[in-house]
Amino acid sequence: PRWIVDPLDGTTNFLHGVPHFSISIAVEEKKPAGGTEITQGLVYQPLTDESFWAEKGRGAWLQDSRLRVSARRDLAESVIGTGIPFLGRGDIPQWAKIYTAIAPQVAGIRRFGSAALDFAWVAAGRMDGFWEDDLDLWDTAAGVLLVKEAGGFVTDYRGGDRAFERGEYVAGSAAIHSKLQKLVAGALR
Repeated sequence: PRWIVDPLDGTTNFLHGVPHFSISIAVEEKKPAGGTEITQGLVYQPLTDESFWAEKGRGAWLQDSRLRVSARRDLAESVIGTGIPFLGRGDIPQWAKIYTAIAPQVAGIRRFGSAALDFAWVAAGRMDGFWEDDLDLWDTAAGVLLVKEAGGFVTDYRGGDRAFERGEYVAGSAAIHSKLQKLVAGALR
């Protein structure tokens, strides 16, 4: 197995005294048929002592309580998370196109500064969906497993299963993911 560790996701928050950061740990194992898969993940928020964890095929959990993605079905009632490009990272014009397509359709958009926690919060139903690109594997591996094991979906911007490869992520419940992914893909035409 390969361990994928981000000892401090939300570094900028941490350095500026913003109390929102996490530790992300995932395990990647070889599949019998070839390739690899993430089989275990943990996102730990030290300031709230919250452990979001998942094991492939066994569900997602917050401490000892089962996690489920949000049951909301309407984008107009949904809060969506994202990351915003900054100095040296990301494509600002592309992000602006996506934001312009999504913002009028949702109840709110949030940018908290820890992608690992954003995925964990989607898994916990605290946010209904999430999109971001230009992320590294250590930012996302544990969180993607959390969302999937909580009953959600994670794809790349085109709706495919190449999120890790492309560094593009759209996450949410079945209903919200589908609508959010269509808005993202439509903004990029």
